[in-house]
Amino acid sequence: MSKLYLVPTPIGNLEDMTYRAVRILKEVNLILAEDTRKTGILLKHYNISNALKSHHMHNEHRTAEEIASRIAAGESVALVTDAGTPGISDPGFLLVRTCVEAGIEVETLPGATAFVPALVNSGLPCDRFHFEGFIPHKKGRQTRLQYLSTLPFTFVLYESPFRLAKTLMQLSELCGQDRKACVSRELTKFYEENKRGSLTELALHYTTHPPKGEIVMVVAGNSGHETNPDDSRETG
Repeated sequence: MSKLYLVPTPIGNLEDMTYRAVRILKEVNLILAEDTRKTGILLKHYNISNALKSHHMHNEHRTAEEIASRIAAGESVALVTDAGTPGISDPGFLLVRTCVEAGIEVETLPGATAFVPALVNSGLPCDRFHFEGFIPHKKGRQTRLQYLSTLPFTFVLYESPFRLAKTLMQLSELCGQDRKACVSRELTKFYEENKRGSLTELALHYTTHPPKGEIVMVVAGNSGHETNPDDSRETG
């Protein structure tokens, strides 16, 4: 039956593919890949020989209708990204919406994504949480960080290693220097690291030890008993 499959792929360790994901990638008529070269490495590892087509943030607006038309005409298509689950801080939403609006069936496989293991591994409450993904680099950044600092539950961010120390320091200024957090780096890979501490401790650590690789930040929620550094000054 023709449909769109969203297929998660490993965030680092190639063993993190499911049997079902491998089968689907072998059976579909076409695989859409964020980077065909990177996906090609994965397909070769699992002896998958199938048609590949580029589908990424720079062309998805132009190709979504075309792909939906191909599925409607009888083809089955799988969408993968470079790592993790399509649509989570990666291309996917536009194609899914186009297919849904056209009455085309969409099936999403469970599988790898970076924020879930980082959240569970952090040691911070995860019964309720907010996933923010990437925050703006410039415009709206401070406003968004201010909003996150007020949340009463754990929140999760993706961040570039080049901005990690800066973001931790900004959050420390907004949340209070003792707010607990965890930085997960290179999850599932050989140099995986999970470093826990206060926002200030982590900011100082990564200032003196510049990180590399993929970063997930998990920050404790506002307990309601914290004092913002700006509010601790005497008045009157």
